[in-house]
Amino acid sequence: MLPHVNMITFPVFSYKRLGRDAEDTDVEEIIDMADKAQLADQKNQVQENIHFQIKTFCTCMDEIVLPNPKSIDEPLKLSPERKTAPRHTGLGLAIGRTTLSKVGPDVPETKPLKLTELSQKFKDLIGYTLELKPSEIPQKEAGQGLFLNGQADVGAVIAFYPGIIYSPAYYRYIPGYPRVDAQNPYLITRYDGTVINAQPWGAGGDNREVWDGSSASEPRPSKPGDETGSDRVWKLLSKPLPGTQLGRNREVLERRNPLAFAHFANHPAKGMEPNVMVCSYDFPLSEKEMRTYIPNILFGSREEVKMKRFGSFWFKSGNSGSDIPVLKTLVLVATRALCDEEVLLNYRLSNSKKRPSWYTPVDEEEDRRRWS
Repeated sequence: MLPHVNMITFPVFSYKRLGRDAEDTDVEEIIDMADKAQLADQKNQVQENIHFQIKTFCTCMDEIVLPNPKSIDEPLKLSPERKTAPRHTGLGLAIGRTTLSKVGPDVPETKPLKLTELSQKFKDLIGYTLELKPSEIPQKEAGQGLFLNGQADVGAVIAFYPGIIYSPAYYRYIPGYPRVDAQNPYLITRYDGTVINAQPWGAGGDNREVWDGSSASEPRPSKPGDETGSDRVWKLLSKPLPGTQLGRNREVLERRNPLAFAHFANHPAKGMEPNVMVCSYDFPLSEKEMRTYIPNILFGSREEVKMKRFGSFWFKSGNSGSDIPVLKTLVLVATRALCDEEVLLNYRLSNSKKRPSWYTPVDEEEDRRRWS
């Protein structure tokens, strides 16, 4: 029962470009443009706007962490402790690799800043950052909440959803499969079936490092007594792959990313309203200078596999033939102006399965249409 998200249209992002001093006539013009625009045009506008904001984010991060931001296109000096190749774990065996690289990716030297220090510097530049603290939702299940520290305009990209990206072709490698969400609340799925597991990312780190998704513990397998008849049928039909057969890629990622906390956003309690929405963002891997700030890695082959869905099952149907390789990620976008408050996201859980006791639908009719 993973949270399910879809693409949004571009008015929210257009508000962001207008700013806080926009006139009513400007807003009406945006709404009129949205009504007339084709869906494909709206999607392109959304992607362009998100990419513009993330490019600004990456530029700010360079200014904060790089010893000499102006020389970003030049080869960077490696810190002595990073020159040793990472320990190999045989992760390539599951996806058909015959050999493993003897040398790991180079990790450029950066300023020795802790995540908390970097986060404050980022706020000084952008006007907001994120922090984790006890949720204000009056339920014990809420636990840690995600809070915006500072001010952000409507349409601002608030957070990245970090972690390991699984296309439908690799569902059987998600820890705990087929009941992947039984002991892992940090899973989310895009409208196109892509699943992101944020559990290994955790709360980030205090350096830039080669990351393969193994920095945090995986969910434990279910106990024998917890397995239902439905689980046994799934295992019989799906033939889950052994958990030791991993296929995670390795990338140099900035683990101090101050916005890589979308997985801590809570669903609003009864009487509360969400203040962000989730949006798909296809990061173009051709943007190599920005790659280290995108807190995701792809599980399995970089060659995208086209899948067809029949009921609850996905089957391969050939290659996608995409010209530009992308990372299919997710971001949270502010749906109104935010100021020093908890970030709340409508989970939109399926109404076809039993929902948790803490879950109150924001709009039951909308959920019914979405899941019908």
